[in-house]
Amino acid sequence: MLSRTPAARRYIKRFVPTMIAYVVLVMATSLIVAKLHPAGAALVALSILPALPILGILLVIGLYVREESDEYVRQRLVIAMLFGIGVVLAVATVLGFLQIYQAIGQIDVFWAFPLWCASWGLAQCAMAWRDRAGGEA
Repeated sequence: MLSRTPAARRYIKRFVPTMIAYVVLVMATSLIVAKLHPAGAALVALSILPALPILGILLVIGLYVREESDEYVRQRLVIAMLFGIGVVLAVATVLGFLQIYQAIGQIDVFWAFPLWCASWGLAQCAMAWRDRAGGEA
């Protein structure tokens, strides 16, 4: 469905280079930190660097939703995003209480964005499956 609208094509054109930048920055930052062992402000700056493309991805996704003129596609995107947000908030809440009461150790908050992306994707797959099976929208 993604390649069918002009907004979806623009999304892909923005998404791909941003994700390439993410992969390059994660690899470069990991290598620099492992080899040079920076500290202080240099370490903080290097640590933030790989997060910048993720922030860019959020902007790219927001632009896609804003630019999508097909109301049906836009509604499905937003529903899937809300599902992803719900999953992240539910998991964060449960994990938070497990951590507060020391039932589990620390979980890196880094995993929130991949969890949201996976949940968003699963929601889109579920809606597509439901539609193919003849369910109502």
